[in-house]
Amino acid sequence: MPKRFEVLAVEGIPEVVPGDDLASMILAASQASGVGISSGDVAVVAQKVVSKSEGAIRRLSQTTATPEVTELAGRIGKDPRMVQIVMDEAVRVVRAVPGVLIVETRHGLICANAGVDASNVPGDDSVTTLPVDPDASAERIRAGLEAAANGHVAVIVSDSFNRPWREGTMNVAIGVSGLEPLTDLRGCTDDHGRVLAATLVSVADELASAAQIVMGEIGRVPVAVIRGVEFAPGDAGAGVLLRAAERDLFR
Repeated sequence: MPKRFEVLAVEGIPEVVPGDDLASMILAASQASGVGISSGDVAVVAQKVVSKSEGAIRRLSQTTATPEVTELAGRIGKDPRMVQIVMDEAVRVVRAVPGVLIVETRHGLICANAGVDASNVPGDDSVTTLPVDPDASAERIRAGLEAAANGHVAVIVSDSFNRPWREGTMNVAIGVSGLEPLTDLRGCTDDHGRVLAATLVSVADELASAAQIVMGEIGRVPVAVIRGVEFAPGDAGAGVLLRAAERDLFR
């Protein structure tokens, strides 16, 4: 474990639009801000700019809700067009009560509104959806960053999630490339010699959460660079962070 590490905000990234080369934009902004990208860094990139660059954008004015979705929207008090977009991204409804719609996305994520969001999107008619494959998104960004860093770089695509039994949102990893998302401490001994039987540490989520401190939810800082953390390189992707249905006690 490092005794100290840095979390550096990458400022100066302009408004992202479909087709933008996000890796090039991150490199340019990181160099201009004096942060740079070095071998061993972890770049945490907000889902919102990834979705914008990939064109994962839907327009409410071009969306028509089905009768079933219109009925659901009426029960929970939400715009039927918004609920239709959510349901297009969902494989099942986990909870639907007035003001709240929790679903499971096609990625296996359990989250509010399937990650569909209008915040930090220009205009009143557009919302973003989650990237089709966040791990592939992270891999593409990593390839561009590594070419400039002349070494190994990890990339995390992050999003803000609420948590059961806890107030407030925090960043979690929905896409990972270049690092092992989990550290398995099972079989290790604690400081008193006891063997750990169930300890799996979500390193990717911890790094995403640390980055959120400097990224924030407003202020146009969609990227942070974490420097000084030793991580295990890997190709597992964020899917390993999802608990299998047979082990999920809350389904």
